[in-house]
Amino acid sequence: MSDQMQQIVLASRPTGAPSQENFRLESAAIPSPAEGEILVKVSHMSLDPYMRGRMDDAKSYAAPVPIGGKMEGGSVGVVLSSNAPGFAEGDHVFGPFGWATHSTANAKMCRKLDPAQAPVTTSLGVLGMPGFTGWLGLKEYGRPKAGETLAVAAATGPVGSMVGQLAKAQGLRTVGIAGGAEKCALAKDSFGFDACIDHRAYDNVKDLRKAMKDAAPDGIDVYFENVGGPVLDAALSLMNPHGRIPVCGMIAWYNAGGLGADAAGQGLTAPKIWRTILVNFLSVNGFIISNHWDRFPEFVAEVAPMIADGRVKYQEDITEGLENAPQAFMDLLTGGNHGKAIVKVG
Repeated sequence: MSDQMQQIVLASRPTGAPSQENFRLESAAIPSPAEGEILVKVSHMSLDPYMRGRMDDAKSYAAPVPIGGKMEGGSVGVVLSSNAPGFAEGDHVFGPFGWATHSTANAKMCRKLDPAQAPVTTSLGVLGMPGFTGWLGLKEYGRPKAGETLAVAAATGPVGSMVGQLAKAQGLRTVGIAGGAEKCALAKDSFGFDACIDHRAYDNVKDLRKAMKDAAPDGIDVYFENVGGPVLDAALSLMNPHGRIPVCGMIAWYNAGGLGADAAGQGLTAPKIWRTILVNFLSVNGFIISNHWDRFPEFVAEVAPMIADGRVKYQEDITEGLENAPQAFMDLLTGGNHGKAIVKVG
């Protein structure tokens, strides 16, 4: 085995949308695992919208990636050597190995996978952090009830598709919002949404709001928020009294850096938002999934059987080659992926 690995580091902080110049592919010596660590050869790595926030030097719930530091993220691979009890050479594992062909990690931050139970890539999406985010946010903060209406944007992504399918299984009308006719067809045909709106087909919030009202004639009871932007504006105006809004992301504003774009010009102003929340008695709950890992076994116990018997479906968008990760990530931020964005590293 070569004693060299490859990794992608943050070369510079982006201003607006990331570009290739913000990333650098470099070689380094394969590290040895310290006490309590494992060394893994990575096979697949996850691309997720939250990684854009890690590129900014702004106060957030997690520290930013330093300039010259390896891009962070969850990955799966095979243990090459272990210096931690409970892990052995040849084990398939998930862990925070980042954008690299090889990596060490504290074994306490990793978990073993059983390839016979489900493809290891599912631990990056439907049976991993994104699927868990959808499940936890809907159950804990969406509090769905049969007969209600749920709306979720990025409906064909790993979070949105999980939310929609679980809500549908609980007897709700499900309205998806996605970018493009192809994604809307996928939302309805594969993920069972009752309706899906192509937000790219509308030039202004007024027309988007009308389309959403047509799809949700009884109003919206649960709006699962993961995009922000004009979709949030349209959804807010349709919220029913005592509606619930779980908030897990705002991808439409990530490229603006820091806390996101000034929403002026989109109809979103603080007085409008707060008044809507007040007069409709809305419950708005922000959550970061890393604060809820104690619920992960419950999620797997409930959802894994649903995946096995086809009640919950998933789609993966796999890019070949670590060197192509930056472009795949940039495509993800503009909706260019079709399903869970994954890079096949090895």
